[in-house]
Amino acid sequence: MVKSVRELEVEDLVNAGLTLAQANELYGVLRDILSHYPSHSDSDSDNHPSLIWRHLVSLKLLKPSFPHSLHHLLFHSVYHSAFHTHHASLPLYWFPSLDHSKRTNLGRFMETHAPQLLGSSYKDPITSYPLFHNFSVQHPQLYWSLLLKELSITFVEPPKCILDTSDPSRHGGTWLPGSVLNIADCCVQPSSHPYKPDDSLAIVWRDEGFDDSEVNRITLKQLRQQVMMVAKAIDATFSKGDAIAIDMQMTANAVIIYLAIVLAGCAVVSIADSFAPKEIATRLRVSKAKGVFTQDFIARGGRKFPLYSRVIEAAACKVIVLPVLGDDVGVQLREQDLSWKSFISSANQTQKSWSDYYFPSYQSVDSVTNILFSSGTTGDPKAIAWTQLAPIRSAADGWAAIDVQAGDVYCWPTNLGWVMGPTVLYQCFLLGATLALYHGAPQGRNFGKFVQDAGVTILGTVPSLVKTWKNTKCMEGLDWTKIKTFCSTGETSNVDDDLWLSSKAYYRPIIELCGGTELASSYIAGSPLQPQAFGAFSTASMTTGFVIFDENGVPYPDDVPCVGEVGLFPLSLGASDRILNADHEKVYFKGMPVYKGKVLRRHGDIIRRTVDGFIVVQGRADDTMNLGGIKTSSVEIERVCDGADECILETAAVGVATINRGPEQLVVFVVLKKGYNSSAETLKMKFTKAIQSNLNPLFKVTLVKIVPEFPRTSSNKILRRVLRDQMKHELSVQSRL
Repeated sequence: MVKSVRELEVEDLVNAGLTLAQANELYGVLRDILSHYPSHSDSDSDNHPSLIWRHLVSLKLLKPSFPHSLHHLLFHSVYHSAFHTHHASLPLYWFPSLDHSKRTNLGRFMETHAPQLLGSSYKDPITSYPLFHNFSVQHPQLYWSLLLKELSITFVEPPKCILDTSDPSRHGGTWLPGSVLNIADCCVQPSSHPYKPDDSLAIVWRDEGFDDSEVNRITLKQLRQQVMMVAKAIDATFSKGDAIAIDMQMTANAVIIYLAIVLAGCAVVSIADSFAPKEIATRLRVSKAKGVFTQDFIARGGRKFPLYSRVIEAAACKVIVLPVLGDDVGVQLREQDLSWKSFISSANQTQKSWSDYYFPSYQSVDSVTNILFSSGTTGDPKAIAWTQLAPIRSAADGWAAIDVQAGDVYCWPTNLGWVMGPTVLYQCFLLGATLALYHGAPQGRNFGKFVQDAGVTILGTVPSLVKTWKNTKCMEGLDWTKIKTFCSTGETSNVDDDLWLSSKAYYRPIIELCGGTELASSYIAGSPLQPQAFGAFSTASMTTGFVIFDENGVPYPDDVPCVGEVGLFPLSLGASDRILNADHEKVYFKGMPVYKGKVLRRHGDIIRRTVDGFIVVQGRADDTMNLGGIKTSSVEIERVCDGADECILETAAVGVATINRGPEQLVVFVVLKKGYNSSAETLKMKFTKAIQSNLNPLFKVTLVKIVPEFPRTSSNKILRRVLRDQMKHELSVQSRL
């Protein structure tokens, strides 16, 4: 058992990996810190643990180079009582200072506007944050009217108003009605506020295999020229309003193509480069895509993996193919397809230079610019239509929660097929930050070296990636101390993995984000104006209100510790108002409770509000699971597993979080046909192979349980929640043995 911090000796620090000299030095400073917070018998056993930890971190005594075992020892010993007391407050690891808070985007904004908006009740950005957040929920029109001036948003036709709620059929209202713009044009044009001059760096990148070379750079002016050149080619090949897919790695070229599609007045269809042909075909069919941009191969780890061959197996439409290596594509193209070189040259024959201006296609704010896919619980994935409002919301969340500022270097290994790809793109280009891209696998040291060499100041992750970095120790010796903020989303964070990550930059905050494609943002997040706890959310996002309700749909009182399903207030700029292949009203509003006269919006998370007001996500209310940051449905998994072996009568798939709140593990329960026999290990191998071939090569089955029958409702529906709870109990018992 870990000792209390007051019980630690020099020997404990040496055993945790320090040299004797380092241990003696650290022990001396630690004893001095503890003398400032004397323990009293009538108080908590460790007395002021958060003050002790804050003091310890502020002196930068816990160096990133120290072994993780040392960081783990001190954090757990300082918060000894919290880790050994049921229902204790969550241990805090990061604390905002008043001086720093006033330099954040939101803090500066509050100092400017809050005295007038809140009157004498306003104190400072930290003290008054809850009050100002509540103001943003109660008066979103006023908040947004001020915030739009902070983003690179230029309206060709300004909105008639901020929010129109006159149509009762539109639960989310009508935002910025009458306004006209092109959001891609806003991204590539210079601006004075935020400061985004033509010579500012727009993108920095490095190709895998060139890890000792200089980082590549492209200025905003160069980005604009290239985007306009590609937009001209798109305009010559397709028609305005066409849906055009991107199935590529998130490279500099992919970003240019994305912006060019939007600039030309078309809609991007986002498809992840990991999908099997069947999944690609589904997305092309649902979106009615008229063309696809892709690569001949994916280069990763010194190997080439076919991508064009997967796309043409799925696509009947025109495919434009970029070479991953060299200037020419390395595959034989179909007759109707074009190489990147041919596509650009044929459409730009009359263009004298890249600086020739291509006039953007201006559209109403509610025109569709991006079609992204979010897995439903049955059938096809939901096709979520992003309008031009969605990028505005994405940028606003980056501005407020992540504190993205002009001059930041922002890196988040992701893909344009997932919501974080477009989100990071817009957060960078609408806020004046530099987008940092590594053209290769992010799991290894070479990615970490790119983060170091590019001077990344904001690094986004998913928890499974952090776990890989920590377990392989591949980032040892690299300097990540320029990072001011980490971000994490996609799945439940592991506390110890986050401790490792934060320690790499002297305990900078990890801003947790939880939202959805249909929200174009997060609904809960961390905040640079509030203390942070690992793996938890400290606040609802700005302008976002929610309630937690019980199984009968009755809301719990605000700020009371509880567990239940979350219901979102419906008025949210950027949230979806349509699904291309489903009934939006049925999916997000039908059957939801009414709160203060408004029907709540369904999100589907079960969340816990702690005694100190933090929020922890407990899982999904439906049977959607989260595997490695990718949401998928039980039905999709079961459909594939049911056909994996003739012995299978029925399967039930559930996602089960690990005991220490790590990423969900895929567990498949199986009922065998009478007279048939098989082993769990054999089925595990067959299921994994089938899922990776038909759904996603990143998914894997953790455990198979063969059972005689499934628990069911009176209407014969499988009670997956019961199976999930049984599995959680088994894992809990095993962890105690």
